[in-house]
Amino acid sequence: MSTQLSRRKLIASGIAAVAGVAGLDAAAKLADQYGLLAPDHGGIFGVGEALTYGAQRILTARGSMAREFSRGQISRVSPVNHGAPDYDPYLRLAFNNFADWRLYVDGLVTKPMAFTLNDLKSLPSRTQITQLACEEGWAYIAAWTGVPLGLILHLVGAKPNAKWVVFYPFNDFWGSIDMPEALHPQTLLAYGMNGEDLSLDHGAPIRLRIPRQLGYKNLKYLARIQVVESLKKIGDGSGSAAPGIGYSWYGGI
Repeated sequence: MSTQLSRRKLIASGIAAVAGVAGLDAAAKLADQYGLLAPDHGGIFGVGEALTYGAQRILTARGSMAREFSRGQISRVSPVNHGAPDYDPYLRLAFNNFADWRLYVDGLVTKPMAFTLNDLKSLPSRTQITQLACEEGWAYIAAWTGVPLGLILHLVGAKPNAKWVVFYPFNDFWGSIDMPEALHPQTLLAYGMNGEDLSLDHGAPIRLRIPRQLGYKNLKYLARIQVVESLKKIGDGSGSAAPGIGYSWYGGI
């Protein structure tokens, strides 16, 4: 067992002990010191729910991988909750096959960049056959092709103090993930699904694909990515739009 993992287990034991003796608020303060507290810890789910994030981060510290499937297991039906945005500027970009679309990446980076769809397609890609599981109970398996998000963060030079990656789509359902999830090899900016370009309803031109988290974390219709040290001054400080509609910020499976 690595020294880092042993230390994390010790931290986890300490947080659990504090929770048992002094309560969840004290445990939350301790978790925050080690970067193991979800941004929505003060929300409707309470500190106990938010501490789930810290526990899962410790358990997956060695880079656990989501299950990958064979091509014969790809689902025949791939449902969606909501269709593509039906307003400008998204419709104008879609009408021109996203030739004028740009993905802006900025924030705590040394080299802010704007990527065209062709730029992204020219970078080293990964195809993975994984399951997208919706919080409403349905799921499907698909082959996703895209650029590892970690590669994009390397190209723009994410700074050492960066802790979170924020995603802004063309609709209002923005969100964020932590740096360990962003750098995970299965986390993609996906532009293809089952050998074809993403359809509009599935998030064209680019969607976030995080197979280790529930469907609502896999944001569609991306327009901008921002690298930050803190989420406290973004939106209401809860890390995404999800807590506002009754979901927790962390959607780990």
